Amino acid sequence: MRIALISDVHSNLPALESVLDALAPFDAVWQLGDVVGYGPDPVAVIERLRALGATGVRGNHDAAVIGEIGTDWFNDAAREAVEWTTGRMTSSASDWLAQNPHTRVEGAFTLAHGSPRDPLWEYLFSTSIARANLGAFATPYCLVGHTHVPVAFRESGDGVEAIVPRDGTVLELDGRRTILNPGGVGQPRDGDARAAAALLDTGAGTVTWRRVPYPIATTQQAMRTAGLPSRLIERLERGF
Repeated sequence: MRIALISDVHSNLPALESVLDALAPFDAVWQLGDVVGYGPDPVAVIERLRALGATGVRGNHDAAVIGEIGTDWFNDAAREAVEWTTGRMTSSASDWLAQNPHTRVEGAFTLAHGSPRDPLWEYLFSTSIARANLGAFATPYCLVGHTHVPVAFRESGDGVEAIVPRDGTVLELDGRRTILNPGGVGQPRDGDARAAAALLDTGAGTVTWRRVPYPIATTQQAMRTAGLPSRLIERLERGF
């Protein structure tokens, strides 16, 4: 089974469409949260994922938009984008976000947005944080997003090793417990402005990371028209 792994789409429809084209053909889509926030097309992105039958989890921006959490911990630009997004949601789109749990188990994989021990907020940036999370999920593998940075953390001897993938990197799932992040579709933060995603092949037992160009200027113009914060517009072309 070929599964498209996506996270942090952040209402960026051109980036999502480009990633889906690059990962095709696939049999399923797993999304790791923050479908909305920051970008200009929240409802269109949700409807696209709904049409694909995407399954997944809720991120902190998703939770804020549906009123589950407040925005006190968001910076000013993120808070403004959440408020803008909330005002444009349909009841159908909000219901779709709300039906996504904080964590989900799909076979050998646990899905979470931030981390398995703190699904909405914790950033899995380091081997020490990854090691601390190994006891928070029971499956061999865990899929996360939230950092917008592609990475894998894998058990190695008594410790945990960090693997920094590039476009085309293939990681064999060899039974060692591993936490995998496909990177951010809609707002990459690793200095590479191309959308990031990954393809899980359960038959081959591999995950392949991809970096995909998309029409950044199209998303930026839509954000300007919407009156979204300039900081969010400009960072798309820088990739951080």
